[in-house]
Amino acid sequence: MKKALATSLLSVTLLALTGTSTTPAVAAEPLKVGFVYPSPVGDTGWAYQHDMGRKELEKALGSKVQVRSIASVDEGPDASRVARELANDGFDLVFGTSFGYMRPMAAVATGTPGTKYVIASGYQTAANFAGYNARWHEGGYLAGVLAAKTSKTGSLGFVGSFPVPDVMWYLNAFTLGAQSVNPKVVVRTVFVNSWYDPPKERDAALSLINLGVEVLTHFTNTPVIVQAAEERGVAVISFHSDMQRFAPKNYLTGVSHQWGPFYTRVAQEVIAGTWKPGVYLGGLAEGVVKLAPMGPRVSREAMELVKAKEKEIASGKLNVFAGPIKDQKGVVRVAAGSTLPDADLGKMDWFVNGIVGGQRQ
Repeated sequence: MKKALATSLLSVTLLALTGTSTTPAVAAEPLKVGFVYPSPVGDTGWAYQHDMGRKELEKALGSKVQVRSIASVDEGPDASRVARELANDGFDLVFGTSFGYMRPMAAVATGTPGTKYVIASGYQTAANFAGYNARWHEGGYLAGVLAAKTSKTGSLGFVGSFPVPDVMWYLNAFTLGAQSVNPKVVVRTVFVNSWYDPPKERDAALSLINLGVEVLTHFTNTPVIVQAAEERGVAVISFHSDMQRFAPKNYLTGVSHQWGPFYTRVAQEVIAGTWKPGVYLGGLAEGVVKLAPMGPRVSREAMELVKAKEKEIASGKLNVFAGPIKDQKGVVRVAAGSTLPDADLGKMDWFVNGIVGGQRQ
């Protein structure tokens, strides 16, 4: 009895002196993070780039996170189902990597306050709901500068998925960048009305090549545009990923997006309890938008010009959407002396002057 009492008193004395308990600390539960992709991950493209970000998050945070990724989730009811299942499984944070997930996941979020949802290309916010996007237009402008420096006739081509704001502001910026080099540039455009449809993408690319375009770029999810250009000897600028291996002779560069640091930071904020909803927009300065290494067809002069413009954009000296800017119908969309606000990017539904077509396949 006396020995037990002495041991107890010693424990109390140690606790008073050190402020610590002899009871072993309970390790914090890992943050459960879900990633939802609209297509197969593959080895290039939209889902691939986001999955690379997932891997960076896991590498950076290790045992602090438990991660699950789900690919090929359709927008709409399927997205709602997956979001609800992740919440029911105790996931703390869900990254929905598609604009089409915004509305269905927002509806789920209202009934699952313990889960935070962050949606790519999303603009809605709530207590547990946020969005994030890239300044595609910054990379698009540089791609346009390079395309115009490469083309002899000023005939360029673009294959897009849907004419939605993200795609529109990349296409418009591509055209403006090209026009900064050659004001007579024409960008022939085709939309395939799908985020993932390799046969349609290839048909669209070949139709543009048959019209005589000298440089192709795209906002689609597979390398088939790049492959078609290589087959026909047409210069090409990829989107989403570095795709030089698909066009070793005719590749110029690629506009890619890097999400690892963003995903890691958001997870750290949720762990620390400091996360707040909002809409994140990252570009060249933040390292979210990057150009892939340039290919053998790029001249030294073109390379130097692109690098100079890249520095100007990253520093804020050059604003891609500085006026005056007119649309196809001659309507002034951005007045001289002003710039398009970031808040208006998500409302973009017009083509700049110099874009031809835009019809769906």
